Amino acid sequence: MTPALTIALAQTDISRIPDENLQTARRYVQQAAAQGADLIAFPEMFMARPQEGVPLTTIAEPLDGPFVSTLVAIATEHDIAVICGLWEKVPGETDRAANVVVALGPDGALLARYNKVHLFDALSVRESDLMLGGDTPPPVFCFKGMQLGLAICYDLRFPELFRDLALRGAEAVIIPSAWYAGTMKEEHWLTLLQARAIENTMYVGGCNLCGAPFSARSAVFDPFGVMLASAGEGKALVLAQIERTRIDEVRTKLPALTHTRSGLFRS
Repeated sequence: MTPALTIALAQTDISRIPDENLQTARRYVQQAAAQGADLIAFPEMFMARPQEGVPLTTIAEPLDGPFVSTLVAIATEHDIAVICGLWEKVPGETDRAANVVVALGPDGALLARYNKVHLFDALSVRESDLMLGGDTPPPVFCFKGMQLGLAICYDLRFPELFRDLALRGAEAVIIPSAWYAGTMKEEHWLTLLQARAIENTMYVGGCNLCGAPFSARSAVFDPFGVMLASAGEGKALVLAQIERTRIDEVRTKLPALTHTRSGLFRS
């Protein structure tokens, strides 16, 4: 049987209190599982909304802490994979935390961990004052026969990251995000999601926060740039199916990845 997955994107707002966000996660997981989803993604920093003047170290946890442990319990209870943004405690760090996304299997296993490499120090925001960025490319991992990659929010503006994922075998990339609203920001978000899908002939799903100051509009694009599902400005559960047959179909008629001449251009 050709691999296929039903993915769900939980477009939601977040509290400053991790336990409240875990309650939200449980509700969305129950809905997604009831609709046949194999995997559900939550936005960037879903663990807790940062609070001005309060160091992230006050809420950050190790990956074996109570927040991830509860997500594991929710995933196993509903037999669904969970992708989620959280704050990971960094030993010796007194103020900042790592901006991390984890992928957990339906059995609770840690399938992947990714520390955001591009921190958003732009448009009057300075994430590096609060967060520690990573220096390792995002992983590609296998789930139910499909090769999946991860990215986080601002990564979307760096096409080389997605090309690297595609060349390492990614067939779909899930992007937990806290994409801010603002002049042209919603247009940038949707355009870049679609562009990353088209130029790499792979599925791209962006799961964004809603509520001020975020732009919402979570969406899934197929390898030819077709929007399969999307949400407006409010809370929503976005579902779409990703299929190997569609990837093969697009890459047969548009074999752009095989035409890549990486040795000719500077990265």
